[in-house]
Formats: sequence, structure tokens, C-alpha cells
Amino acid sequence: MKIHRALPLLAACLATGAFAQTKWDLPAAYPASNFHTENLVQFANDVDKASGGKLKIQVHANASLFKANEIKRAVQSGQAQIGEVLLVNFENENPVYGVDGIPFLAASYADARKLANAQKPVLDKLLGAQGMKLLYTVAWPPQGIYANKDIQSVADMRGLKWRAYSPATAKIAELVGAVPVTIQAAELTQALATGVINSYMSSGSTGYDSKAYESIKYWYDTQPWLPKNAINVNQKAFDALDKPTQEAVLKAAADAEKRGWAASEEKNEWYKKALTEKGMKIVKPSPKLMADMKQVGLIMLADWQKKAGADGAAIISAFNKK
Repeated sequence: MKIHRALPLLAACLATGAFAQTKWDLPAAYPASNFHTENLVQFANDVDKASGGKLKIQVHANASLFKANEIKRAVQSGQAQIGEVLLVNFENENPVYGVDGIPFLAASYADARKLANAQKPVLDKLLGAQGMKLLYTVAWPPQGIYANKDIQSVADMRGLKWRAYSPATAKIAELVGAVPVTIQAAELTQALATGVINSYMSSGSTGYDSKAYESIKYWYDTQPWLPKNAINVNQKAFDALDKPTQEAVLKAAADAEKRGWAASEEKNEWYKKALTEKGMKIVKPSPKLMADMKQVGLIMLADWQKKAGADGAAIISAFNKK
């Protein structure tokens, strides 16, 4: 009889334990093999361990839960508790999101990190007003031009069917006379294979993930900008955690940011080598092409500053300080 009396108590304890465990969904837009996604999985594992299993985060890779352009809204509305977004995708919503898509404003890892630090206070305020909290950012490797033709200047880019994944890349298409086609990362391989696009500007990482080498011969290593992914959490979901679990999330986020930036820089050269081994030619851009692209960058910076107002001025001022 004692055993039978203990059963309801045991069941109650198990139910309480199950209830105490919180589960979050983390939608991401990139393949499971991408270094950003691998970093997210490590972040989730670190949170699980540090919280003693109280918070479980499930990473949904390759836009399997939400499309890339839907993730921010999903987190903001609470459909997902946490998510990874490419900030430059949301420049039309607010120019602040697009600062790291301006060609040649921050063209090295050191400058990209400096720009991230300059942007962060404004980004924290902006996301906070939308009911979200920025946990961390990680830069992509520097961008280059994928094309199937010899490009010696911007004039050679006229008429290219150009993948536009953000307002900035659409603006570049407009300025160089290419034809912009909106294609997100998860759709890129098919778009290349079917000829929907024949050129785009992205990192070696994206080129490798999308198997661009099966359709495109050249990658011009222009290195004009390093866009960032941001991991945002719904503020109400974060506030609902107990203090030790919140601290576990923040510590894991700080570690993921440091690890992610290091991985990006390390894998930059690996991706170039991997693309070469797959038959793609990594091309040093001509002085004329670089001069033309820098002119594009100056036009875009001036345009961005007009749109970004006081917030933009604050970011650029902080960035330019030594």
C-alpha cells in the first residue's frame, strides 16, 4: 500500500519537473553545416548545460521553421522565442539595420568589429522598442562578386541577373546596371542551377554552401563589407526565465559571439581554398573594378546617412573615433 500511495506523489514530482523545463525554438536561415548554424547549436548546448537542463533551445536550420525574412517578425511576435537574422535584410524597416552593408565602410574584420561596437547601442535601443533583446552578433566573411564572365569594371556588370538578398545588394544592382532578383539563401542553389540568376555578391561561405561552383566560374575577391547575423530573443520570453537561467543565456551568448567571429575569420581562407578545389577561380579584382566599386560605396554611404539621420550620425561618429 505504501508503494501505491507514493505513486501519485512521484507523478506529481515528474510533472513539476517537466513543467519547470522551458523550451525555445530558434529558427535560422542557413544550412546545418554552415559555421553560423554550428555556432548556434553549440550556444544551445551551452545553455542546456549551464541551466542544468532548465532551458532547452531547438535550432531549426535552413529556413525550415520560418523563411529568412520572416524570422525577425516571428521573434518579435513571440511565435519563436529566439532567432537568427541577417541585419542588412531589414534596412527598409530602419536604416540602422543596414550599416554593415555599405561597401567599403568596414572592409576588414577589425573594422567590422569596430562598426559592430559603434552600432550596438543604437541597435539595442531599436530592438528594445520592438520587444526584443540583442544577444550577440557574428560577421560573415568578406563579400565578393560571383559571375560567369570577365569583369574588369562596373560597366561589365550591366545586364547581369543579380541576386538581391537585401536592400543594399538591390541598390548595388541599380547602380551598376544589373537586374536584381530577390533570392534568399535557402533558394540560392536552385536559382543558380535553373539560371534565374547568373551573378551575386556574397561570401565564400555562401558560395560553398550553395554549390555555386557548379554554375559559376569566377569569384572576384573584392572584400567590400562583412554583414552580420544577429541573435535576438523575445524580451518577454527572456524576462520569464529565472535569474540563473538568464545569466546562463548571457554567458553562452558572449562565448558564442567570441567563438563565432573567430570561426568566421578562420574559415574565410578555408572557403576560398574549398571553392578553388571545386574548380572555381578566385580572382583578384582589377584596380578599375575596385575603384568603381568604391565609388558605388561612397554613393551608398551618402544615401544611407541621409536616411539614417541622428542615429546614423551617432554610429558613424563612434566608428570613426580612434
